[in-house]
Amino acid sequence: MKAKALIPLLLFVVLAVFLGIGLTRDPREIPSPLIDKPAPDFKLSQLHASDQSLSLADMQGKVWLLNVWASWCVACREEHPVLVNFAQQKVLPVIGLNYKDKTRDALSWLKDGGDPYTLSIVDADGRVGLDYGVYGVPETFLIDGKGRIRYKQIGPVTQDVLDKILLPKIRELQHG
Repeated sequence: MKAKALIPLLLFVVLAVFLGIGLTRDPREIPSPLIDKPAPDFKLSQLHASDQSLSLADMQGKVWLLNVWASWCVACREEHPVLVNFAQQKVLPVIGLNYKDKTRDALSWLKDGGDPYTLSIVDADGRVGLDYGVYGVPETFLIDGKGRIRYKQIGPVTQDVLDKILLPKIRELQHG
C-alpha cells in the first residue's frame, strides 16, 4: 500500500528533474537530425535572374553557407551587416535562400542593405526550407564539399558566432 503512494511522488520528482534540465538549455541549440547527413536536394530559380537556377549539385566540391533569410525578418536585419562584412573576405560562397518572400521586397532589401550573397535563390512556398528543417528565419547551414550539412545556426549569425564557431569549422572543412 505504501509503495503505491510513492509512485505519484516519484513521477513528480522525475518530471521536476527533466524540467530543471530543460530550463538550463539554450533554445537556440536545437539539435538538427540533418547534421552530418546529405543536404536535401533542391533546384530553385535565382533571385536576380529568374530564368537561371541553382541546384545542390552545382555546389558539389565546395564548402559553402546556405543562409535562409527574408526581407520581412527582423532578426535578419541584425545579422545582415555581419554577413556583408564576412562576404567581403571571400572565404567561401554564401548562398542566400530567400524564404517565403516577395521578389520585389527581397531585391529592394538587398539593394538598400548590401548584398552579401554569391547569389540568392527563391523558396517562395517554403518547401526547400521545410526539407532543411527550418524553424524560422534566419538560419544558416554549413555544407561541406560532399554535400553534407556540418553545422546549423538557428537565429542570427553574430560576429561572435562567426569567429568562435563558423570560421573554425570552415577552416577545418577547407583544409582537412
